[in-house]
Amino acid sequence: MTQPLGGNMDVSRLEADLLDMDREVRAAALAGLAALPEARQVPPLSGDGVVNLHCHTLFSFNAYGHSPSSLAWLARQRGWSAVGMVDFDVLDGVDEFLDACDLLGVRGTAGIETRVFVREFATREINSPGEPGVAYHMGVGFATGRVPAAVAPILAGLRERAAGRNRTIVARINAALDPVAIDYERDVLPLTPAGNPTERHLVAAYVDAAARATADPAALWAGRLGGTRDEMAAAMQSPARFHNLVRARLMKQGGVGYVTPESGMFPTMEAFHTLILACGALPCLAWLDGLSAGEQDIEELLAMAMGQGVAALNIVPDRNWNVADPDSRRRKVQNLYRLVDLARDLDLPLNVGTEMNSPGQKLVDDFDTPELAPLRPVFLDGAATIYGHTALQRACGLGYQGAWAARHLPGRRERNNFYGRVGRLLPPGTAGRRPLE
Repeated sequence: MTQPLGGNMDVSRLEADLLDMDREVRAAALAGLAALPEARQVPPLSGDGVVNLHCHTLFSFNAYGHSPSSLAWLARQRGWSAVGMVDFDVLDGVDEFLDACDLLGVRGTAGIETRVFVREFATREINSPGEPGVAYHMGVGFATGRVPAAVAPILAGLRERAAGRNRTIVARINAALDPVAIDYERDVLPLTPAGNPTERHLVAAYVDAAARATADPAALWAGRLGGTRDEMAAAMQSPARFHNLVRARLMKQGGVGYVTPESGMFPTMEAFHTLILACGALPCLAWLDGLSAGEQDIEELLAMAMGQGVAALNIVPDRNWNVADPDSRRRKVQNLYRLVDLARDLDLPLNVGTEMNSPGQKLVDDFDTPELAPLRPVFLDGAATIYGHTALQRACGLGYQGAWAARHLPGRRERNNFYGRVGRLLPPGTAGRRPLE
């Protein structure tokens, strides 16, 4: 229910302002919401908790328009035990997000995601369908978006490579879709607050351009993507599915806009790890569903990645059970449990959550489903570990990857147990940033 605030502005207006592209507008709205008496009721990180540590924001692409500040408020309103933001190719929203979590008393973690070229798997799909040799890859547990000068060029390079891929894709698709065309500066860059669009922004711009260019977009798309007009009209009734179709047909392998991994437009895993480790964060291997050739060789993939510094695993739980086909569901669930067993054996904490980067995606996974309920404890253990690291790294530089941890907690298991315990016991919010007694 909407509640009046200060007699002249209601909560719904402030919540809408949290989605604004202007940082100052978001900051003012957050301050107003934080003043509400109920804004600092802290849900426990207990056995019945829920977490989402993989939320994209408007600094890359969030299907619901969430900013870093509005994600923190969403977690507060929904009573999540912990929330994490992960944006593509930038750390622009990290400080806003962690500060908002402090203000609201929310356990917050922050990360970055990009697509890397994995030469050892150049002929095998990994976790990016239609892109052999390319892998979505992450770093989690950042304490700030400010990076050491020595690795600043790596971070800048992620943005530049992404922009280069985008411009190449647009040039190729514009030539193929004539008369439908978009202008990168005019139609795409304004969709993000810091000029860091993703392929999903490109798709949205092309769908809008097609709607403007013709009175019958379904016929136009049928001619460009294949199929009949009626089939395309039916697909367009589900915007999420349709956008994914456009992206798959135009931008993935076989599509006119496809950028090959050998093009130099994707960073290497090693370079990305150099950035993550210099920031005191945890390199994190991202898992899709175990059905690709690369993920079927998960032991080989993990051995290679851990040899290069991987210290955590990311899972999107909903993708690993919530499918209509019974056989596909069975295989995905089996693969999920196999991966969790491997993570336990290798003492790799799990970073879990839905991404919110496609319309219709859940805001948080349902850990009460029969498929996920047995895994809830290990999911929450991972959240506690990554939050515990984040809190100690912010408070006093004693994070998971630092010299103190290497000296006093040399084993992965004892390190996970320590930071997990800290994550469960240390109160979130401003108090959690004070130097420990």
